[in-house]
Amino acid sequence: MTESPAAKPAEGEARQPVKNGLKPERNGLVKTLHRCYEPQHKRHDQPEEEEVHLASCYGGLYGRPFIESFEETPMLVAVLTYMGYGILTIFGYLRDFLRHWQIEKCSIAREKENQKDFVPLYQDFENFYTRNLYMRIRDNWNRPICSVPGAKMDLMERTSRDYNWTFEYTDRVVQDVINLGSYNYLGFAENTGPCADSACEVTMKYGVGVTSTRQEIGNLDRHEEMEKLVAKFLGVESAMAFGMGFATNSMNIPALAGKGCLILSDELNHASLVLGARLSGSTIRVFKHNNMQSLEKLLREAIVHGQPRTHRPWKKILIVVEGIYSMEGSIVRLPEVIALKKRYRAYLYLDEAHSIGALGPKGRGVVDYFGLDPCDVDVMMGTFTKSFGAAGGYIAGKRELIEYLRSHSHSAVYATSMSPPVVEQIITSMKCIMGEDGTTIGCKRVRQLADNTVYFRKRLREMGFITYGNNDSPVVPMMLYMPAKIGAFGREMLKRNIGVVVVGFPATPIIESRARFCISAAHTKDMLDRALSVISEVGDLLQLKYSRHRIQPSPARPFDDNVYEDIDD
Repeated sequence: MTESPAAKPAEGEARQPVKNGLKPERNGLVKTLHRCYEPQHKRHDQPEEEEVHLASCYGGLYGRPFIESFEETPMLVAVLTYMGYGILTIFGYLRDFLRHWQIEKCSIAREKENQKDFVPLYQDFENFYTRNLYMRIRDNWNRPICSVPGAKMDLMERTSRDYNWTFEYTDRVVQDVINLGSYNYLGFAENTGPCADSACEVTMKYGVGVTSTRQEIGNLDRHEEMEKLVAKFLGVESAMAFGMGFATNSMNIPALAGKGCLILSDELNHASLVLGARLSGSTIRVFKHNNMQSLEKLLREAIVHGQPRTHRPWKKILIVVEGIYSMEGSIVRLPEVIALKKRYRAYLYLDEAHSIGALGPKGRGVVDYFGLDPCDVDVMMGTFTKSFGAAGGYIAGKRELIEYLRSHSHSAVYATSMSPPVVEQIITSMKCIMGEDGTTIGCKRVRQLADNTVYFRKRLREMGFITYGNNDSPVVPMMLYMPAKIGAFGREMLKRNIGVVVVGFPATPIIESRARFCISAAHTKDMLDRALSVISEVGDLLQLKYSRHRIQPSPARPFDDNVYEDIDD
């Protein structure tokens, strides 16, 4: 694994053996560090209740402007949103009362009569939200599609006669729906072209399934080629692939950390990262989203105080972050995270599920986006399910890390090998991005995605919608806030042949319901203009244009390489 110069052993000092895939290091305090920076002066020409607009100081660590916006929820909207949830809760309890006395006709939400003597499958209060709130708008999710999920798709129409508890198909297909919900960032979700042709050829040769693990008789030459290509693409020594993206996180983090280790996790990390951290048995501490002051505070406390009760140094400190956060559209402040990791001699686990292929001039993720050295990231994780139009995930880094995981990761030892046509889809699409197919198609798609993202975000803000996240993030959350508008927005958009994803509590904070658009390189300008026109129309209908177009400077301090001065004890 990559070590900072201060972490390398002195001449003649014996190295400790590799353990858990990462070199064990005592995170002792070698030097006392103190901040040395100029305070950021507040601009007095801006009102107080304005949009929070984050612009990092990019003189030292950033080679380009890093701008993210999170406009504050208008007070009236927040009050009305809380009132809406309150009214829904009151009516929910009323409906539960009517169900109890069998006045409510729809009793599907209750346990069956012949199961009342059994232990309940769910607690009544815990399932309250699902029964009385989610079911009202359930038709906005799990919509079955019957085509390739490309820039446009076909949906199967369905209806419900029991308030969305069950659905019936009408045998009608809604055709040419503009797809703003799939993670098809580079447009490789297609059934024609070189990727589809290569997958067909490999299927005829190898079949669809391998029916064995990689350690037994399931290690194909295509698997080996794919892993070498992934390592080359990322600029690291080695890589290994897994059949499921979620399991790549949840099954590999326990192999890297355990009892006596500390995991510092961003508060908005994906559920797979959270599950992996919990399964590891490590101590978990959460820092505020993308907040370097919060992360630094936890690092300092971890080094100064050590483990609880014993106060022994932590065996390992692992910082876990994502490249692009899929609900916020924000990009990790990776240069600052790496600077802190090096200062405090911690390790870094980077999840690039949404950023690989979607960011950077070469499509190589958030490391490429910031122009950083891949060796500064100890564990690089990503998925093939989005930009590559396939399935599965990967872990990449030092060769010793990968060799350790091959024999200790549950997802490597016990899982069936990846399907050959899926592997071929990854190889072909990755070669296309790298330009090794002899064309410039991949580079053009990366540039097209960047252009589409900037254009779409700019137009939404000009229309008066509140959007979250970084200007370069293809994940574009647009705020809806009120619970009634979650279902209404999804239905009204589908009526106009636009397919969108709407998200509410508990996936988001209760007053921050939103629609999440995912931009693709396959979207043409005409498609985006059509979608934007419909969004504006529905926004006027539902009164969603909350933005006040006012900007407030970030209260966060600038972060630079010269922020710290080392002082000997």
